[in-house]
Amino acid sequence: MKSNIANRIFVFFALAVLVINGIYPLIWMLLTSLKTELELSAHSFPLTYLPTVPQFGNYSRVFAAQPFAQYFLNSMIVAGTSTLLCVVVATLAAYALSRLKLASRGLISLLIIAASIFPVVSLIVPLYQAMLALGWLNTYAALIIPYAAFSLPISILTLSAFFQGIPPELEDAAMVDGCSRFGALWRIIVPLSAPGVATAAILAFVNSWNEFLLALTFARAQNVKTIPPAIVDFQSQFGGFQWEVVSAAIIVAIIPVVVIILVFQQKIISGLTSGSVKG
Repeated sequence: MKSNIANRIFVFFALAVLVINGIYPLIWMLLTSLKTELELSAHSFPLTYLPTVPQFGNYSRVFAAQPFAQYFLNSMIVAGTSTLLCVVVATLAAYALSRLKLASRGLISLLIIAASIFPVVSLIVPLYQAMLALGWLNTYAALIIPYAAFSLPISILTLSAFFQGIPPELEDAAMVDGCSRFGALWRIIVPLSAPGVATAAILAFVNSWNEFLLALTFARAQNVKTIPPAIVDFQSQFGGFQWEVVSAAIIVAIIPVVVIILVFQQKIISGLTSGSVKG
């Protein structure tokens, strides 16, 4: 009995540490975005944790200094399109892995896992040469295609785990009623795998939304620039680190991700846990 209580206390404190570690930087960033430059100065003493007077004007400075609304829209277009492309391709690939009788299924799965090992920085040069040859530099396509490709491995593995847990008899019944295999996939399998599809889509969206290196290299023009490199421009534009403005820009940038996670948190948890059990 005592050991059981001790284990619960240990788990509680471990979870508390994880939650604080995840939330504390966000709270600190929010408080920083509401402070004055003087309060954030290295010569400011004593150190203030809370803003004396909240400076909501820092957020208006974000949009006044740069066309941040345009960058926000660009990020939505790039992340949304790459997510849609990734989910569609991953659904077809996962269905093939889980349903079709492939002699080399194990090898294909191994190659999918291996494809996710390579870091983006190791592929930046060949990707740049490919984009240059295709004439895609400073276009949405220069980001959409690589983002979708980099999110494909985890999406395929997540969805294939879900598809394997759905009885094939459901598809057979649908095809007996006149539905094609493709129709059975989209009308039967995908709806039943909604948590897995939502998990794959959210992971792909977050990866695309937060990606920095490719966005900095391939899309520097104002009409296609996304939020991550735009935040770097804030730092150089103001001649240093005006943390109150940079923090306000970061808070604006993470709002869509926070909203998506809060709205779909149940599907994310269900998708991750169910996929792990079925896989």
